[in-house]
Amino acid sequence: MADLKYSKAMEKLEDIISKIENEEIDIDELSEKVREAAALVKVCKDKITKAEVEVKDIVESFDKE
Repeated sequence: MADLKYSKAMEKLEDIISKIENEEIDIDELSEKVREAAALVKVCKDKITKAEVEVKDIVESFDKE
């Protein structure tokens, strides 16, 4: 799941949340969907953190010049 693009992960996460809010997910699959949602949140968070570090490094490299 780590190779999933941020936008696709967010799309899947929003779909799961929508289905939970609209009670479209059966109670038998609820824990599976919550587990999947948690994994998607981690993917998104990791990608944001990586992007922040990369942007910070780029900005710092400009300051050194």
